[in-house]
Amino acid sequence: MIRIGKWITKHKNIILILTVLLLIPAAFGYVSTRVNYDVLSYLPESLETVKGQDIMVDEFGMGAFSMIIVEDMDMKDAVKLENKLEKIDHVKDVLFYDDALDISVPTEMIPEDLRKAFFNGDAKMMIAFFDSTTSTDETMGAIEKIRSTVSSNVYASGMSGVVTDIKNLALEEMPVYVVVASVLSLIVLLITMESVVSPLIFLATIGISIVFNLGSNLFLGEISYITQALAAVLQLAVTMDYSIFLLESYEANKLRYPGDNKRAMAHAIANTFKSVSSSSVTTIAGFIALCFMTFKLGTNIGVVMSKGVVIGVVACVTILPAMILTFDKVIEKTSHKALIPSLDNVSHFIVKHHWAALIVFAILIAPAAYGNSNYEIYYNLDTSLPKDIPSAKANEQLKENFDMSSIHMILLQDGLTAKEKNEMLSKVKKVDGVKWVLGLDSIVGPNLPDSLIPDKIKTMLKTGNYELQFVCSDYASATDESNAQIHSIDKIVKSYQKKGMVIGEAPLMKDLSDVTNVDLENVNIISIAAIFIIILITFKSISIPIILVSVIEFAIACNMAVPYYTHTSLPFVASIVIGTIQLGATVDYAILMTNRYHKERTIRKRSKKDAIIVAHQTSIKSILTSGLCFFAATFGVSIYSRIDMIGAICTLLARGAVISMVVVICILPAMLWIFDGVIIRSSWDMIKEKVHQRDKEHGNVAIEEQNA
Repeated sequence: MIRIGKWITKHKNIILILTVLLLIPAAFGYVSTRVNYDVLSYLPESLETVKGQDIMVDEFGMGAFSMIIVEDMDMKDAVKLENKLEKIDHVKDVLFYDDALDISVPTEMIPEDLRKAFFNGDAKMMIAFFDSTTSTDETMGAIEKIRSTVSSNVYASGMSGVVTDIKNLALEEMPVYVVVASVLSLIVLLITMESVVSPLIFLATIGISIVFNLGSNLFLGEISYITQALAAVLQLAVTMDYSIFLLESYEANKLRYPGDNKRAMAHAIANTFKSVSSSSVTTIAGFIALCFMTFKLGTNIGVVMSKGVVIGVVACVTILPAMILTFDKVIEKTSHKALIPSLDNVSHFIVKHHWAALIVFAILIAPAAYGNSNYEIYYNLDTSLPKDIPSAKANEQLKENFDMSSIHMILLQDGLTAKEKNEMLSKVKKVDGVKWVLGLDSIVGPNLPDSLIPDKIKTMLKTGNYELQFVCSDYASATDESNAQIHSIDKIVKSYQKKGMVIGEAPLMKDLSDVTNVDLENVNIISIAAIFIIILITFKSISIPIILVSVIEFAIACNMAVPYYTHTSLPFVASIVIGTIQLGATVDYAILMTNRYHKERTIRKRSKKDAIIVAHQTSIKSILTSGLCFFAATFGVSIYSRIDMIGAICTLLARGAVISMVVVICILPAMLWIFDGVIIRSSWDMIKEKVHQRDKEHGNVAIEEQNA
C-alpha cells in the first residue's frame, strides 16, 4: 500500500484534475436521478394490495384518485368545475352526482348512499381519477394543476396530494440540510482541531465524495426522498473520522520523516487505508443489513449509504492527501494551539471510578430495555407533515364536512350475481366505522339493465373483468380501528369471492405495518450478527464482540427509550433504521478504544489498569471529535426539518451519537476492567501470549534446576 501511497503523492495534481472532471458527470447523474416521494411504493409486489393497484391501472386505466371537496358552490358551478378538472392532463375522469342523475333532481330524492357520498349541507364532494399511479410525476403534476385551477374554497385530498406536498417540502428543505450539517460540523472541527484550514479541506473532500455518491445513483433508476435527504448528512457524519485519522497519521509521520512530506503522506495513506478499511466494514455492514428488509426502502437506503461509505474511504486516501499536500503550507500557517485541554486527568478519574459507571449501567438497563420495547410507532404518512400544507387542510375539510377519514376500494372479479353483491355490500355497511358503500348499484340502481348504464360511470366502475366499489370509513388510515375494519371487510369479501380484494391507501398502510414489524426484528438480528462476526474476526476473540455489541446495544436501548418516556410517537422508518445505523456507525468508538487496550495488554505487556488508562487517554479525544461531528451533522437537520419522517430519524441519530459516545467513554472501560480475565482467556492472541509466557517461565525454571 506504501507504493500506492507514493504514486498518489507523486501524481497529486493529476488526481485533483481528474476529480474536477469527474464532478461533471456526477453532477449530471445527481440532477438526472428521479426521486420517489411515495414510501408505499416500496411495499413487496407479492402483496395483494399492491397487485390490486396494478389491476386498477391495467383494467380501469387509473392508478390513483383524489377527493375534491367543494364548499359554498351551487350545482351549476360545481358541474363547470367538474368539466374543468376533467380537461387537466392525466385526470382520467371525475365522478360526481350529475354522472348518475340530472342536477335538477332534488337532493332529497337521491338514494341515501349517493347523497352521503356527494353532499353534506353546503359542501359537495367529487372523486378525481388519475391515469397514473400515486407518486408519478404525471399525477403530482395533475395535483399541482388542480390546486392552481380551483378556488380557495375547493380542496384536493388523498395520498397523491400528500406525496405532492412531501415533494415540495423536500425540494425546499434538502439544500438547507447540507448547509446546516456542514456549518455545525465545521464549528466542531474548528474547536477540536489545531488548524483553521484543515476542517475546510475535510468538508470539501467529503462534499466531493457526496456528489460522486449521489451522482452514481443514476444507475439505480431512482432513490427515495428519505434516502436523498439522509445520504449527504449521514455520509458527512460517518466518514469524517477517516479524514481526521489521515491528518493525524500524516502529522505523526512528518516527525518521523522531517523535510519529506510526500514520504510522510505515503506512509499516512498506507496506515489510514489499513485502519479505515477495517473500521468502515462495520458501518457498511450496518447499512447492508437494511438490504434484507422486505420493505424495499431499506434496500434503497442501504445500497446508497454503503456505496457512500466506500466512496468516502477511496476519497480519503486519494483526494484528501492530494489536497492536504497542495495546501500544506497554508495548513501550517493557520495552525494554533489546541483549544481542548489535555483529558488525561479525566481518563484517570473515569477509570478509577469504574464502579460508578457499573452502578449507572445496572440502574438504567431495565428501564432502557423496557422503554426500547414499548415506544409508540405511527404509520400514517400525514402525521409526519406540517398541518398548514394543502393536503392537511384538505383532509381536515374532508373530516369536517363529510365526517370521513379514508376510502377503501373493493375490487371484484366479474361473476357475482346482483343478489350476491347486494348481500355482500349489506354486510360491509354493518362493519364498525363504515359510513357508506358506493358502486354501480347504489349510483344507478340494482335493476337498471347494463345497456342503460351511462358509459362514463360504466367505464369508471366496471370493465369486462372487474367491478369497483368504494367504501367510506370513519377511521383514519394506519389506526388499530382502521386495520380491524379492513380485516373485517376483507373477510366478508373473501367469503363471496376468494379473489376479491380490498385495496387503497388504508389497506396499503395496514400491510406496511405488518411488513415493517417483521423487518424491524430481522434487520436488528442481521446487523448484530454481521457486526459480531466482523469484531470476532478482527480481534480473534469470543468475549470482545459480546462486550462491544452489548455496550452499543445498551446505548441504542437508552436512545430508543427516550420517546417512550417522553410520550413521543416515532415514524415507522425511524424505528427500523436507527438501530442498525447507530450500531454500525458508533461501534467504531468502542473498537478504537478496545484495539488500543488489546495492543497494550498483548504487545506491551501492561497491567490491566495501565492498559485501560492508556487506551482511554489515546482514544477519548478521537471519540469526542467523532461523536460531536456526528451529532452536529444530524442535530441541525432534526431542528430544521418540517418532515417528521426525516426530522425524527436525525433526532434519534444525533441523540444516539451522544449516548454512544458517553457510554463508550464511561462504561466500556468498566466493562474491560470487569471482564479482563475473561478476555485474556477467550482471545486467541492473548491465549498464545499467555502460553508463550508460561513456556518461557517453565524453560527458565528448567535451566535454573539444571544449573543447580
